[in-house]
Amino acid sequence: MNKIIVTGGAGFIGSHIVDALIEEGHEVHIVDNMSAGKQENINPKATLHVVDIRDKEKLIPIFAGAQYVFHEAAMPRVQYSIDNPIETNEINVVGLLNVLEASRLNKVKRVVFASSSSIYGDQEVLPTREDMKENPMSPYAAHKYIGEVYLKLYKQIYGLETVCLRYFNVYGPRLNPEGAYPLVIGYFLKMIKEGKPLPITGDGTQTRDFVHVKDVARANLNAMKSDKIGSGEVVNIGGGTRFSVNYIAELIGGAVEHIAPRLEPHDTEADISKAKELLDWQPSVKLEEGIKELKILNGIL
Repeated sequence: MNKIIVTGGAGFIGSHIVDALIEEGHEVHIVDNMSAGKQENINPKATLHVVDIRDKEKLIPIFAGAQYVFHEAAMPRVQYSIDNPIETNEINVVGLLNVLEASRLNKVKRVVFASSSSIYGDQEVLPTREDMKENPMSPYAAHKYIGEVYLKLYKQIYGLETVCLRYFNVYGPRLNPEGAYPLVIGYFLKMIKEGKPLPITGDGTQTRDFVHVKDVARANLNAMKSDKIGSGEVVNIGGGTRFSVNYIAELIGGAVEHIAPRLEPHDTEADISKAKELLDWQPSVKLEEGIKELKILNGIL
């Protein structure tokens, strides 16, 4: 049994990582300021520390004796980062540095970092591969890219093992359509429950690569254990295929309405061959099954 830290462990993705770790018998400590995390997401077998990652001095003693750290805490809203670049930089960049320092000072074995496919921005070729040139189109995407650079440096300079997982569109239970991850799937489910039509931006032909949160949690645990990584490698975590917004609306059902298009990449799709090679991972939950599960959980089916 290892002592393991999960920052943002009361949030959507972090709480699923906590559950998976506890299922394996580890001693799990959650670091979360509860600004977006929810009490009902917290596994009762985990230890909660209500601490902000911007407070390095409080992080250091919590990290004592930890073998692994999963850094999920962030302010991940793209538009919010555009409107509030200083505040989000403090959380996403300075907060990350504090986590890395607390890990270094406590001789943590490995840090697994939640990065983002937003780093790719618009790419002319799909699927996107990890060796493609980065094209961040928002402060949030820039923060994640800066984080990846820091993780590689902490391995090179200090010997701290690190790995960066670039999440694509994560969905599944505990997704909060009003919170930090307002994914189209969660938002559509919310509209259905409120008896409103599904708002589709533009013509709905834009596509996204969706990956279930339980598959993401499994990818994180594999990243903790793999002996093929540890030097700040970047690995795509996605479904490996893409679906249109129109198809998502069809799966969820209900009336639709088309609204004005917005500035966003038209298509995303992950090349997941590196995840298969380095993490022995590939997604197992089909989109149709995952959406059916959410419809049942939301009382729609």
